[in-house]
Amino acid sequence: MWIKLLYIGAGGFLGAALRYFSSGWIQKCFPQSFFPWGTLFVNILGCLLIGFFMGLVNSKQMFSPEIRLLILVGGLGSFTTFSTFAYESLMLLRDGQLLMMALNIGVQAGLGLFAVYTGLYLSRLI
Repeated sequence: MWIKLLYIGAGGFLGAALRYFSSGWIQKCFPQSFFPWGTLFVNILGCLLIGFFMGLVNSKQMFSPEIRLLILVGGLGSFTTFSTFAYESLMLLRDGQLLMMALNIGVQAGLGLFAVYTGLYLSRLI
């Protein structure tokens, strides 16, 4: 179990560092913009990468379980959780679970926005 956590942690460190640097670099390319281009970039790149790696895992049985933990869980999980959200939503659609896909998207987006709002509100109480 500890070895698995080390793979996840190492991937998490790399993914978080890559997110920080790539998001900041992209955002600096648009200095006058209020739109979060850096976040959009890492989310879309993360979606592309999780699709690519999961395609290799599913169709070609590539990568050991440890490398999957390093790249997919740790690396992409800390680079962007949006990629996991998008992948899981697409798998629900692929499996014919259109209602569950819509529910997943709506609930996560809606509750996520509400949770951020609530957190901001609670922070003002301190």
